[in-house]
Amino acid sequence: MAAPTPAPPSPRRTFLGRLSLPERNYLADALRTETVGGVILLVAAVAALIWANTFGSSYTGVSHLHFGPEALGLHLSVAHWAADGLLAIFFFVAGVELKRELVAGELRDPKAAALPVVAALCGMAVPAVVYTLVTVLGNGSTSGWAVPTATDIAFALAVLAVIGTSLPSALRAFLLTLAVVDDLFAILIIAVFFTESIDFVALIGAFVGLAVFYLLLRLDVRGWYVYVPLALVIWGLMYNSGVHATIAGVAMGLMLRCTKRDGEEHSPGERVEHLVRPLSAGIAVPLFALFSAGVSLSGDALAGVFTRPETLGVVLGLVVGKTIGIFGGTWLATRFTKAELNKDLAWADVFAVASLAGIGFTVSLLIGELAFTGNDDMINEVKASVLLGSLIAAVLSGVLLKLRVRRYRALSDAEELDEDESGVPDIYEQDDPEYHLRMAAIHERKAAEHRRLAQLAGAASNKPDSPA
Repeated sequence: MAAPTPAPPSPRRTFLGRLSLPERNYLADALRTETVGGVILLVAAVAALIWANTFGSSYTGVSHLHFGPEALGLHLSVAHWAADGLLAIFFFVAGVELKRELVAGELRDPKAAALPVVAALCGMAVPAVVYTLVTVLGNGSTSGWAVPTATDIAFALAVLAVIGTSLPSALRAFLLTLAVVDDLFAILIIAVFFTESIDFVALIGAFVGLAVFYLLLRLDVRGWYVYVPLALVIWGLMYNSGVHATIAGVAMGLMLRCTKRDGEEHSPGERVEHLVRPLSAGIAVPLFALFSAGVSLSGDALAGVFTRPETLGVVLGLVVGKTIGIFGGTWLATRFTKAELNKDLAWADVFAVASLAGIGFTVSLLIGELAFTGNDDMINEVKASVLLGSLIAAVLSGVLLKLRVRRYRALSDAEELDEDESGVPDIYEQDDPEYHLRMAAIHERKAAEHRRLAQLAGAASNKPDSPA
């Protein structure tokens, strides 16, 4: 009796492989908005620094200006409205983004999700450990352990736009997925570690509002005039409950349906995200930056970043911790899952993206304010360390990415090539017979034209006055 034929070994999963066409198109649209928003965010941060360091009294006066209904517990300063109100829009978009990744994106397949999730977790754990070690050894406060754990995707994309690397879509998708998982755990950190006291009546009211929000979505009720007032009520109740108000934003984002039904071109989640993302990236986050990034950058303040354990811990956490955490976590995960790195890329590319993830801004500034509430001097110093650490990470990643820029441009050009002018990149049409027929017709026309030109050239060379 013949021995049974052994089953062929299962193919190794490719890490940073080519995205599907729908995922690539979604990514391109999302990153286009985030990149523009990142440039606006960069401008807002620079404006805040200039304003705070030239007209410091007016910056402080505007930031501390209070307005809002006091009877509802919402008589807040401008800076407070920016941090708790406008950032709720940012976290709403983060919630929708996370929901979409879980049901239709890179995180829907547990095996494929393992790599970015492990990388993101290591990219948060190692910076926290670095910060804690530095502050313990330096007899500083460990309260800010979470400050260097967050990546700012908008700022990172702004850096990519400025240095012009033409980063391949697989690396951009990896960076975006890292940031999405990063945002999720940052939200959990804010909810668990920075909630001091809870007003259960307001919290129950917020949960009732969220239940109504969910029910209306399931009943397919439409109209911004229904959801916007309800969202404001939920946000106000969440704020008064003592839980950070941005949690309301991510909770509502996670409730949106992000799968398409028959006849739908886009899911409700994608439609809403498409409408709200420009508001978040172009207005909400830059305004938060304007009233959070204004710190004193005197020589003594910058020198103090490297002498105080808390601020040094933030800088090292962002620059060293993020890079080692993400790169090390990714390398180990590929070994345990037996994934194979895309043959067009190298581990140096993963290291460069890991260093780019050390740019922490929006969420890092927010956590810094929450971690050292009541200590304005420390908050300003921690903000300065976030800015300096992010700048160092941006320069480092920029240099590393520039070393591979020719390779990136070649890969990007190959991804974009549409020689048959079908509107779909050729690389996605290799299994389509119609594509090859279109290309054959194109080459036949080119061949006929070259034959005609050859005949003309031959006739010209046979003329009596033609050169020998």
